[in-house]
Amino acid sequence: MKKTEFIDPMIGTVGDEQETSMHGGGKTHPGACYPFGMVQLSPDTTTSGDNGTGYNYCQSTIEGFSFNHMSGIGWYGDLGNLQIMPVVGDTDLRSGTNQEVPFTKGKIGWRSYFSHEKEIAKAGYYSVMLDRYNIFCEATVSLHTGILRFTFPKSDKSGVIFNFSRRIAGHSDLQSIKINGNCIEGYIVCTPQGGGFGRGAGGIGYKLFFCIEASMPFKSTRFFENEKFLSCGINEIQGEDIHLLLDFDTEENEKILIRCGISYVDLEGAKRNLDTECPHFNFDDILKKCDDAWEKALGCVCVEGDDSTDLTIFHTCLYHALLDPRTMVDVDGRYVDPNGNIRSAAYTHRTMFSGWDVYRSEFPLLTLIDPVSVNDEANTLLNIALAKNSSFPRWELMGIDSHCMVGDPGLIVIADAYVKGICNFDTKKAYDIALASSLSMDELEKKPFISIRPKCEQYKNGAYVPRSLSDTLEYLMADYAMACFAKKLDKNEDYAHFLARTKTYANNFNKDTGFMGSRDENGNFIPVDDEYSSLGCVESNIFQQSWFVPYDVEGLSSLFGKERTITLLERLFEGADLSALWNENYNHSNEPCHNITHYFNILGLPRRTQYWTRRVQKEAYRLGAFGFCGNEDVGQLSAWYVLSALGFAQVCMCDKRYFINTPLFQNAKIRLNNKYHPCNISNEFEIKCDKSPNQFPYIKSIRLNGNLLDRYYLTYEEITSGGILEFELEK
Repeated sequence: MKKTEFIDPMIGTVGDEQETSMHGGGKTHPGACYPFGMVQLSPDTTTSGDNGTGYNYCQSTIEGFSFNHMSGIGWYGDLGNLQIMPVVGDTDLRSGTNQEVPFTKGKIGWRSYFSHEKEIAKAGYYSVMLDRYNIFCEATVSLHTGILRFTFPKSDKSGVIFNFSRRIAGHSDLQSIKINGNCIEGYIVCTPQGGGFGRGAGGIGYKLFFCIEASMPFKSTRFFENEKFLSCGINEIQGEDIHLLLDFDTEENEKILIRCGISYVDLEGAKRNLDTECPHFNFDDILKKCDDAWEKALGCVCVEGDDSTDLTIFHTCLYHALLDPRTMVDVDGRYVDPNGNIRSAAYTHRTMFSGWDVYRSEFPLLTLIDPVSVNDEANTLLNIALAKNSSFPRWELMGIDSHCMVGDPGLIVIADAYVKGICNFDTKKAYDIALASSLSMDELEKKPFISIRPKCEQYKNGAYVPRSLSDTLEYLMADYAMACFAKKLDKNEDYAHFLARTKTYANNFNKDTGFMGSRDENGNFIPVDDEYSSLGCVESNIFQQSWFVPYDVEGLSSLFGKERTITLLERLFEGADLSALWNENYNHSNEPCHNITHYFNILGLPRRTQYWTRRVQKEAYRLGAFGFCGNEDVGQLSAWYVLSALGFAQVCMCDKRYFINTPLFQNAKIRLNNKYHPCNISNEFEIKCDKSPNQFPYIKSIRLNGNLLDRYYLTYEEITSGGILEFELEK
């Protein structure tokens, strides 16, 4: 059975505004995607609320299909450009579900009701029946293009609406459109003033070029703006709210196809992308190539098991982990750098780096299964930092640091890549940026330097951020990465300095409460009611955030007291509903708790790691739209599952140990890359269990390449050298 047949893109497609929780669901989308593809062609049910993908399974109407989306994110999202909607008959001139722009003249909009029973989502393919119009809609993609196939009923009032102003969490500020025969080409401009990520607070702006062609001549063209048709005969137009209606006469079951190439470089790039990847209207051919691309990409990991639910969740999670960071490079190798210059490079420039989320599991997974993407991302982050003479981006989109969340995750990812030998980037420049960021320097290379680290005296001298426990611990984690980076480069003084800083985490332990705590400007702990207070914590509470010292779990245990540490860890997990969308105890819905299940390993209780990891796998991940226990976060939630299903997790970036849990499958293989991995023994790393892990969930013994392993971790080098890891399991 092909791997793609196990993928269910419907998993996690619940968004905001649903009754069970204010925190929403996975916020993924079910549309057609290509591995790391520029185009994600997906249906839109709404342009409203914190529905960052534009699709929410809980809603019942579709307003169109747009060509670029973010997956699994909150903060209102972005992209969702080039929205296309087929219609029959006269309609209102707004979708009716776009709350980001006024809807004054119509009542219903052009949206259509649909049923999930008439909806299909697969890797690289999506289809749905629009009940209002009796139009069957299909979508598939290539790396830079998308193609829609609409099957119409018989009508002399068939049409296709193009919403060029549409943008999730806002609108585009300018659209420039030209009609040339059956070709529609132009560009849209999006700025923070028009909204987008954080409804503008993320500061995201970009220019998207497109070339669109229809498979059959249209009867007429009608531009409209502000819900009003413009004069006839217009073939070229600019404006702030431009839409276009193409009119057709259709016979019963007549198919109209729309193919589109996009580029963030220029119009020639969009045309070249379209001509190269989708030069015809052969929908089935493009679909097959997309399916083949997914089958090849998913071949980085092979698993065998007897539980169809496990296989579906695993492959769907692997699918999500391979969506981002996506390419920003056209087929000719060009991209636009952060200063607006068109460039080419030896690497693939990428975008969509949700750093605070993905440094924990997504990038540890990618270093094993796709180190090329990690090397690309290191180059991308470095070149953005060099262009701005700043720290590496914290949460990057379209070459811009939105500054969403906290910490210095770009530094962590680059340092982890380097210590693992993934280092085809300018190491000296990367280290200089990392050092300048870590020291909150004002100047680098005789130019003003913009650091994301605090400049207050408390941080510079005491390594803490007043009134923020989360900031303090995240920056200390980045300091640990900096120490590892320095050590690898024989920068011994820097290594000693940053290692010493990491040990100051103990200064944030409040003896009165027995937990970590935020301190004020004078170093005094700020009073809290109890450990469930969120004071000074980002998307977490003190109980959850107190565990975030992944580089020194044993030292943290000494601080808490060994017995009390175990008691608190058990309480953390036992007090949680692992299937819930939010918890005050262990909260798998959000990143601060990720990988804590493996703390038991470090503390000498591997069976508790095996127990709780399995519980999280089985309860926090499910089939269906409600399948993710929280926002999927650009691959992070999925990557945690994939790694743990293989039987390990990297608890701390730059610490190259992957701590072991019971695998989910009886047999698995990781395909290695000998350009980045040593492959001393084999080009594959095999994981074998003597019994079904579902029936025998505990580990009795482990052998690595035939030798008994007396520890519950593997090194990165052991995994990437290839070979066989064998488990003897028991109940």
